[in-house]
Amino acid sequence: MRPRTTYLARNNTHRLILTRYAEDGDGMLARLGLPQSQFDHLLQLEGATNDRVSAEANLLPGITVHELVFGVPNYHIINAAFAYARPGGSRFSSGYRGAWYAGLARKTAQVEAAYHYAQGLRETDWKEKETVSYRDYLADFRAEFHDLRNTHGFEDCLDPASYRASQRLAADVLNKGSAGIVYPSVRHPDGTCIACFRPALVGNVRQGEKITFTFQDASRPPKVRVT
Repeated sequence: MRPRTTYLARNNTHRLILTRYAEDGDGMLARLGLPQSQFDHLLQLEGATNDRVSAEANLLPGITVHELVFGVPNYHIINAAFAYARPGGSRFSSGYRGAWYAGLARKTAQVEAAYHYAQGLRETDWKEKETVSYRDYLADFRAEFHDLRNTHGFEDCLDPASYRASQRLAADVLNKGSAGIVYPSVRHPDGTCIACFRPALVGNVRQGEKITFTFQDASRPPKVRVT
């Protein structure tokens, strides 16, 4: 059984990316002001260990270069979302292929990002105050998505503690050509998220605000500053 599909026409969805990942490698390395020979060597080293660069050279098993995008603003940000797969996967993506996750509202994206960052702090038993910055990337969508909103029979795909059922569903619909899944946010009540499976459908990507979280500890929601 697969969920129904819904045509989604939505502008200004929100994806938060850590600021240290929100630039391509060339831009960050250029700030070092190195001689050209050293700069070229560092670019080669960065490329050898960069999953986005590997994907754009058709060297990753989870996605082919024919699916990636080029020549549009922030194409490296789009491609990176699909090239960098979290070990063990995420809710609707595997450990071999990522997806473009976003909240339909900025608040939803903030709550989701803060939850996952705090989870990392808890896993490392971090006890100190922690401040971390994200860049909000906005994107527009026009496509048919599988829809888990107001749908019965897929509650296990929204399990707060497990991605097992949701990853099975995602693999099934991905193989059938799905554009992605729209679903209720697991971390933000009344929020809605999207997991887009196709780089070409992530439209008009542009930078929004910088969002800074300050965690006093990993057990409490952070203070949020938007600039």
